[in-house]
Amino acid sequence: MTDTNQKQLGNTLWSIADQLRGAMDADDFRDYMLSFLFLRYLSDNYETAAKKELGKDYPDVGGDARKVPLALWYANNVDDIPEFEKQMRRKVHYVIQPGHLWNSIGNLARTQNAELLNTLQAGFKYIETESFESTFQGLFSEIDLSSPKLGKKYEDRNATLCRIIQRIAEGLAEFSTDIDALGDAYEYLIGQFAAGSGKKAGEFYTPQQISDILSAIVTLDSQEPKTGTEKRLESVMDFACGSGSLLLNVRKKVNQAGGTIGKISGQEKNITTYNLARMNMLLHGVKDTEFDIFHGDTLLNEWDMMREQNPAKKPSFDAIVANPPFSYRWEPTDALADDVRFKSHGLAPKSAADFAFLLHGFHYLKDEGVMAIILPHGVLFRGGAEERIRTKLLKDGHIDTVIGLPANLFYSTGIPVCILVLKKCKKPDDVLFINAAEHFVKGKRQNQLSEDNITKIIATYQNRTEETRYSRRVEMAEIEKNDFNLNISRYISTAVGEDEIDLEATNKTLVEIEKAVQKAAAKHNEFLKELGLPLLP
Repeated sequence: MTDTNQKQLGNTLWSIADQLRGAMDADDFRDYMLSFLFLRYLSDNYETAAKKELGKDYPDVGGDARKVPLALWYANNVDDIPEFEKQMRRKVHYVIQPGHLWNSIGNLARTQNAELLNTLQAGFKYIETESFESTFQGLFSEIDLSSPKLGKKYEDRNATLCRIIQRIAEGLAEFSTDIDALGDAYEYLIGQFAAGSGKKAGEFYTPQQISDILSAIVTLDSQEPKTGTEKRLESVMDFACGSGSLLLNVRKKVNQAGGTIGKISGQEKNITTYNLARMNMLLHGVKDTEFDIFHGDTLLNEWDMMREQNPAKKPSFDAIVANPPFSYRWEPTDALADDVRFKSHGLAPKSAADFAFLLHGFHYLKDEGVMAIILPHGVLFRGGAEERIRTKLLKDGHIDTVIGLPANLFYSTGIPVCILVLKKCKKPDDVLFINAAEHFVKGKRQNQLSEDNITKIIATYQNRTEETRYSRRVEMAEIEKNDFNLNISRYISTAVGEDEIDLEATNKTLVEIEKAVQKAAAKHNEFLKELGLPLLP
């Protein structure tokens, strides 16, 4: 499917969402819409694999949309079902019952069948508990099919779902069944819903343009970025992963360079967003064995895997990306003060957990790894506990690059933000500052970074180039003189110097103007004299 068609598909689905959600909040309708799109993806992927597995035994229904080939095969081959499903688990890692396939659900919606709602509930439960080898318990926990928002009575809710699913099915039918396009459509819809969610969007969405920058940075060779993108990353982590888009973008960057990623790990506190992330992974063809998304509080380190006491078994990652909530209020305790993540640097203040998030990620970074995190500008210069943490990170040589971004790039806030790039082992003794705050395209609601803006940031980081009023490599001695304050304006002057005036050229221009004035006045006086009027002086 072409980029144009993908965009058209996204627009079509968004238009349907906009038409059908009625009085329902966009956030609530998002969960229904994306879940149905997810079911369509799983179904298409499964049926494609089933057709390949069964070969000539796969029923030919002659393009009749009212018949589901796999349902016919199941009905006629009862004894062979267990072996078939065993093979499918081996090939595509999951199984969907014929009655739960999207085409079956679509037929129920088209005929306004009274059993649609019950069938959907059964299908969602089966996918959560039985479809995959690894359990996806609670995957649809936020999809309340009994919600009064769908209707007061069962019949009303069933009718609403029939209408929604029928419209989605009709919209999708206009396009190719290319399953890769559904992943892009899912991403597009997440972005569109984020645009309508205002401040809440920060909980689950990192704008694509910023995601592109972070993804490019962490996939470049950590010690020699000039050599290009790594061909193999064993492990990637996002400890505030939202809908998982940032992790998927890292995977995409590596794949585009002909490389591969071993394991993708993410953590998310919000249950709705956590489910979005798991769906998003599967929708983009990431097998359930290739990713691990955990639902829990990152700051409290609730993931057992991350609490491993044996240093030899402690999980560590080649690349870490994160867009944690800005200046999040938290409760630092005495127990957290002794936590191995914070013990050597100190606790972030109660008013802003920015450095707590940073230190959490940094603790799990491999010695040869790269971490890129989006934070508010305050982390660069605020005093107190944050100054002490920042100073130690700088003295230990862990802060590699500071990138200042324009204001109003996020749906959730209008403040300018920065990207900090950290490494446990870095070659340059200096810190690279990039001031990209003035390089953007003005938008009505949000400002945008153009392709050129993004490319320039990445190239400057990659080659560590210096440019007047844009980028500069600063030695630690100078940073120490500034009391380890990283405010970009201390190191890169953004003032535009006054243009020098060429006095000789200016004088010549003025003389010419004076001559032209005298000539015009003389001609005008001739007219005045003929008319008998007073002359100009």
